Amino acid sequence: MLIFNLGPILAALVFSFTKYSIITKPKWTGLANYQKAFTEELVAQSFGITAYYVLVSVPLGIGLAFAVALLLNRIKGAYIYRTAFYVPSVVPTVASAVIWLVILNPSVGLVNYFIGLFGVKGPGWLIDPDWATPGLILMSLWSIGTGMVLYLAGLQSVPEHLHEAAEIDGARAWRRFFAITLPMMTPTLFFHLVMGLIASFQAFNAPFIMTRGGPVNSTYYISLLIYDNAFRYFKMGYASATAWMLFILVLLLTFLILKTSRSWVYYEGRTGGRF
Repeated sequence: MLIFNLGPILAALVFSFTKYSIITKPKWTGLANYQKAFTEELVAQSFGITAYYVLVSVPLGIGLAFAVALLLNRIKGAYIYRTAFYVPSVVPTVASAVIWLVILNPSVGLVNYFIGLFGVKGPGWLIDPDWATPGLILMSLWSIGTGMVLYLAGLQSVPEHLHEAAEIDGARAWRRFFAITLPMMTPTLFFHLVMGLIASFQAFNAPFIMTRGGPVNSTYYISLLIYDNAFRYFKMGYASATAWMLFILVLLLTFLILKTSRSWVYYEGRTGGRF
């Protein structure tokens, strides 16, 4: 923990106040790196693109994983489908990226072929600046299996007697879902939201392999900017400052979610909370 986690984090904090090119000694520059990062247009653009990716991919991933879990929780032979949905989650990112490069190919890809069956011409996906990030968001839904397993475990832990009592009282399926199932699932939804938020802000492998930040910087996420500054341009101090800006942003958003969780996350046995 000290050598591989805490040590590098603290080292990055120190380097963020220096001019450091890895091969030379760090030179103290104070807040110069942060001032440059706050005023550089590319940094703001990268944060904006990353925020767009997070705001779309995280809710879609949560919603789709939850919907699949609800479906699998009700059908027979669910273990077969559960395995099928979960397998993509354990496929290495590099292999997944190569597969999706083919799937999203504008000419021979499966996505555009499927869209074409309805008489609609598919977009350019990874070669069109307007569709590159939606293409990566679509790929992110490939790995909903982990969330699906979490939701299945949560659904199976919902007390059955609550559903039985509500059904006896005449509550219909939708009423039981919103009054029992959804409140009981909020701890799992909360966990998935926080972990999905953190992971999405650090998205790197897919854009690095599939688009390299293009076209026209449309997928130049903040993680790619940090990587390029550190390991292509050897601006380690500037990269460290940008990385700490990302860390503080994710920390603040996570803290905000934690502070608001008491108003919507239900824990059985806790008093004073509400859904």
